[in-house]
Amino acid sequence: MEFVIVWTMVELLLALILVVATGLASAVFFEAYRRKNNNAHVGAPAIFEDPNSLKQVPCPSIFDPAEKYLSLIVPAFNEELRLPGALDETMNYLQQRAAKDKSFTYEVVIVDDGSVDGTKRVAFEFIKKYTVDNMRIILLGRNHGKGEAIRKGMLHSRGELLLMLDADGATKVNDVEKLEKQIHAVAKQDKFRDSSADNSSFRISDIPIAAFGSRAHLEGKALATRKWYRNFLMKGFHLVVLLAAGPGIRDTQCGFKMFTRAAARKIFTNIRLNSLCCLQVWKLKAVSRHISEL
Repeated sequence: MEFVIVWTMVELLLALILVVATGLASAVFFEAYRRKNNNAHVGAPAIFEDPNSLKQVPCPSIFDPAEKYLSLIVPAFNEELRLPGALDETMNYLQQRAAKDKSFTYEVVIVDDGSVDGTKRVAFEFIKKYTVDNMRIILLGRNHGKGEAIRKGMLHSRGELLLMLDADGATKVNDVEKLEKQIHAVAKQDKFRDSSADNSSFRISDIPIAAFGSRAHLEGKALATRKWYRNFLMKGFHLVVLLAAGPGIRDTQCGFKMFTRAAARKIFTNIRLNSLCCLQVWKLKAVSRHISEL
C-alpha cells in the first residue's frame, strides 16, 4: 500500500519559516557561545604616540584609579576637515573652565579608527600645542567601526567621568555640564550612598551611572521637514529600540553620552559589537545602575 503525502502551499510556507527560524536561532546561539568568553578587545594593546619623540607609549587602563576629573573620547574616521573646528571649540571650553576652577582636570582622547586622510596629522598638531597630558591620540591601525573606537577610548581613559562625543561638533561641548549635573544629582541620592561609609572618601567615579544626551525634543520639527517614508522608518526604529531596550530611552543616536568610571568599566568590558546599534543600548541599560536622559 502506498501513502501519498500532499503538502499545501501554506504547509510548505510554514515548514520553510520553521527551517529558517531554526537556522537563525542556531546561528545566534553559536555566535553568542563563541563571543561569551571573548575578551580579546580588553587585553589588546592600545598605544598612543608622543608627537615630539614619536615613541609609542602604553595607555592607562579603565581598571586603574582615575587621574583626571573628565575624559572626552572622540572617535574619528577621516575627520581631517571637521576635527580642527571641534577640537578648537572643545579646548577653548576646557581651558576656560580650568582657569576658573583649579581642581578641574581633563583630557581629550582622540581615537583614530584607521583614517586614510590627514586625521592623524591634525591630531598631532593639537597634541603638540596642548601637550600629551591634556590630549592624546589612540591609533587603531585599521578601521574597526565607531563602536570599537569608542570602546577603546573608554578602556584607556583616565577620567572620573568619561564623555563620548562626535568629531562633527553636532552637540555643543558646554552641554557636558548638563550631563554632569544629572550624574551628581543621582549620586547624591541615599539609595546610591552607604550611610555608614566615610563621606570624605566618596568619589563620583565609584558609582556606576550613565547620562545620555537627547535630541528627542527636536523630533516635532524633524517630522515636519522629513519625507514621510523617513518618518515611517524612524518610528519603526524607535519601536525596535523599545522592544529591545525597554522604555526610558528616547534617543539612541545622539553621540553625547557620559559614564562614571565604574559604569564605563562595567559596560565597555562587556560589549562585543564593533558598531553602534540598539543592542548596545540594551547592554548599557542592563549593566548600568541608572540612566538619566536629558
